[in-house]
Amino acid sequence: MRHLAEVERAWFRRVINAEDVPLVWSVDGDYQAAYDASAATRSETFAAWEAEVEHSRRIEREAESLDVTGYDPRSGEQVSLRLVMSHLVHEYARHNGHADFLREGVDGTVGA
Repeated sequence: MRHLAEVERAWFRRVINAEDVPLVWSVDGDYQAAYDASAATRSETFAAWEAEVEHSRRIEREAESLDVTGYDPRSGEQVSLRLVMSHLVHEYARHNGHADFLREGVDGTVGA
């Protein structure tokens, strides 16, 4: 969830909305800091994720169209809101799959 809060902020606020905000969990731009689970409680993590999702949804609602673009400094390219939203669907799907494998390892439940 910490990583997904970071993903929401990076793509919607920093790339599409061009907001000059630091990463959620790292002031010096270290994306790996989101994986340090000891840095926040479960409730702090979910609150941060929910806040970033709300920012993302506001940006989506206010966009003139899915063709709105923003600059992605990591790729050096302009990217559309459409591409960002598609990327986020894939990002969440990947991480939900990871969580499913972890749960299966704990309780043996498959395909639930």
